[in-house]
Order: sequence, then structure tokens, then C-alpha cells
Amino acid sequence: MTAKIRPSKGAPYARILGVGGYRPTRVVPNEEILKHIDSSDEWIRTRSGIATRHWAGPDETVAAMSVEAGGKAIADAGLTPEQIGAVIVSTVSHLKQTPAIATEIAHLLGTGKPAAFDISAGCAGFGYGLTLAKGMITDGTAEYVLVIGVERLSDLTDLEDRATAFLFGDGAGAVVVGPSKEPAIGPTVWGSEGDKSDTISQTLPWDVYRDQSAADVRYPALRQEGQAVFRWAVYEMAKVAQQALDEAGVAADELDAFIPHQANMRIIDSMIKTLKLPEHVTVARDVETTGNTSAASIPLAMERLLATGQAKSGDTALVIGFGAGLVYAATVVTLP
Repeated sequence: MTAKIRPSKGAPYARILGVGGYRPTRVVPNEEILKHIDSSDEWIRTRSGIATRHWAGPDETVAAMSVEAGGKAIADAGLTPEQIGAVIVSTVSHLKQTPAIATEIAHLLGTGKPAAFDISAGCAGFGYGLTLAKGMITDGTAEYVLVIGVERLSDLTDLEDRATAFLFGDGAGAVVVGPSKEPAIGPTVWGSEGDKSDTISQTLPWDVYRDQSAADVRYPALRQEGQAVFRWAVYEMAKVAQQALDEAGVAADELDAFIPHQANMRIIDSMIKTLKLPEHVTVARDVETTGNTSAASIPLAMERLLATGQAKSGDTALVIGFGAGLVYAATVVTLP
């Protein structure tokens, strides 16, 4: 006789219950970047919209920043760490292949023995983590899931690379996802275009250091083909964002907020125009003072909108992340 497997029993829907963020104390203005590259403050602002970024100090590790952001998100959700059943961390700048930094973060937060793992999906990593958390909630494998996006991209920045030296910042953003009686996280439109994987990449693999005789080897850094990435983001990601709206059954004029990955102000402005977003839609522009923080950028921008009152609990927001891979993920959410 064939055994029958009992079906999973989870919540009917999932929602974001709380959000938290952490920005390193050191603020780095464009003037400091200009000590290493031949450029100008005006050029950097015109090309990217970035005026300052935060860079982590020795004690502001990936784990430490995550604990700060995660703790705030848990408190904002009105929960205790012991109630967290899973911890998902999206990062490309935890420089150990194993163990996953999520396990250390879970322990430091005092969450007990949750499922804990890292994902590597670049600037789309928060959307990937949010989608996995939603699945856990509706499947019943966890009641509350902590999703963290965290980066120390200053560790992977080539200060002499004129194309990227001014782009990257550090920080951590986190949300708690839990059960909901009504839909509050829409269908995710996600995917990858691996034929374009070389447009954003690490300059050197870690195993280059096996050859100790390579005295001229530099520390790995991030590089990108700026124009190719810009064109892809502007023309293709606007289509993905519109698809996410369609899948959620939400029209552009029904949105309250737009929280895109904070890669570049020109990309954000172009997407607003292509999507024909009404003037009443609040747009996250955290990139101006935080730079590109990859997986951390969306939850950090979300946290700032809510903290400053530019957005409020219950607002409907379109979020989209896109980056190295090339990968992307977009969905519509109800803000906590």
C-alpha cells in the first residue's frame, strides 16, 4: 500500500510585518572618492545622482549590520527573536563560502534554531528572499521569516576604477514576513539573463590566490559595463515592473509608492517615465545619500520612506530589484 503524504498547512497569504535598517556611521562624500579618480562631483551626481554613501568600519561587519537591522525589523513587527522560524540572508559580500552567515546572525539575534541560509542573487536578492519567505509562510514550514539584505561593497570596490569607484555603499535592511488573512505580497515576476552575465562581475575569482607567485594580483573587485547595464535596466526592467503590476491586478495609478533597486537616479527616472507613474506616487531616491547597496538597497529605501513619513503603513508599493547575473525580481507589496 502506498503511503499518503499529508499536505502542508500554512497561512492563506503572507505579508511584511516589520522593517529595519542599518547604515554605517561613516559618511563618504564624493570629494573623498575624487582623491582616487579623475572626475568631478558634478559628473558623479549627473551620471548617478549619488552625493554620499556609507562605508562600514572594522566593527561594522556583515553579521553586525544584519543583527542591527534584523533586530529592528523583529521589534517593528511586534515579535520576539524566538518567534522567527527562518532567516534568509541575501549578500554577495560575505567573503566566506561556508558556513552561511545567516546561521551566525540567527544565533546572535537569539532566534533559537531556525532554518538559516544565504542566497546570492545580487541586487535582486531581496526580492528573491521575499519570495522564498512568502512560500515558507503559505506552505507552513515557518510562521515568521526574517529576510535580510546586507552588503559591505566597500570591500569589493576598486577606488581607481572611474566607472565604479563612486557607486557602492554599505548597509543592511531587513523585513519580517508573516501570515496574513488577505493578499499583501503579489506574484513575483523574476528571472535571469545569463547571456549577459559578464556585464556585472567580480574581476577575479577567489581561487586566483592559490597561485602565491602571482605578486601582481589585486584584491577582487566589482566591475560592470555601465552603458550595457543602463540600457538593460531602463528598457527591460520597466517591462518586468509592468508585468508585476499586471500579475498583482494593480494599476499604476493605484500605487502609493515605487521602491526600485537604488542603482542609479537616471535609471529610476527613466522607469518612472516608461511606467507612466502618476505624480502622487512616492518614489524612493535613497541612492542619493546611500549609494548602491545591492541586496540591501530596497529594504533600506523602504525603511527610510516609512521612517520619514513619505510612505505609511498599508500603502501599496511596487518593488523591483535587478543586477549581476543578470537577475531580476519584482512584486507588489502592502507596506508594514
